[in-house]
Amino acid sequence: MFSRLIDYLDSIKARDPAPRSRWEILTYPGVWALGYHRIAHGLFERRFFFLARLVNHLSRFFTAIDIHPGAKIGRNFFIDHGFTVIGETAEIGDNVTIYQCVTLGGTNPTNGEAGKRHPTLCDHAIIGSGAQILGPIIIGARARIGANAVVTGDVPEGATMVGPKSRSTLVEAETYNKDFIPYGTPCSERFDPQTQGMELLKCEIETLQQQVAALLAERGENVAIKKRVTKITASSGAQSKKAAAPKPSARAKGASQG
Repeated sequence: MFSRLIDYLDSIKARDPAPRSRWEILTYPGVWALGYHRIAHGLFERRFFFLARLVNHLSRFFTAIDIHPGAKIGRNFFIDHGFTVIGETAEIGDNVTIYQCVTLGGTNPTNGEAGKRHPTLCDHAIIGSGAQILGPIIIGARARIGANAVVTGDVPEGATMVGPKSRSTLVEAETYNKDFIPYGTPCSERFDPQTQGMELLKCEIETLQQQVAALLAERGENVAIKKRVTKITASSGAQSKKAAAPKPSARAKGASQG
């Protein structure tokens, strides 16, 4: 157990150049929050739900980090600075790094059952500060989530996600009248009116491109034929002019010589 603790502290030092020693790392709130969570998770698996929640409450009070006792966390998990929320069905692999103010949030189960509704972070993922990862999605191994990014879909292995997802859905209140949306972010809707409008514009542009290509192809053939006709006409006209030109008389030749 002591050797695993040393390995854990060394893994944090490899990712954070600030601490001068392992003792300094032991003061990090993320380290204490993870220690509390190990205790709370053990109680949660043994169905001591109240005690697990009590440990979680104490952890949140002392560290400002809220990790649900049901969350599954692998080895060498590092929360830098803190102020993080991790939901009940979240799963975190080995050597994952999370910066401050990150939320691993859940969505409403569509079937009415409290199933998997929080993200899964695979090994060596890095989550930037302020990122919001919502829903039962998978963040691939070695993926990078930029600061303040809002992620509601699966992220491939090794990919980098940047930028917020925020946009106007342009939905009338009469047609979109749900009582509650977790985190105020719809995640299960595949298409909103703005996306549908973009898809329609894309189809129209593709149709116009095909029509323009057909017209250019037809016009290109006509231009080629016209060039051939012009060339033939020009060459035949030059020959006729040369043949029709009068030969100089002998008197004109003599005059030019004189």
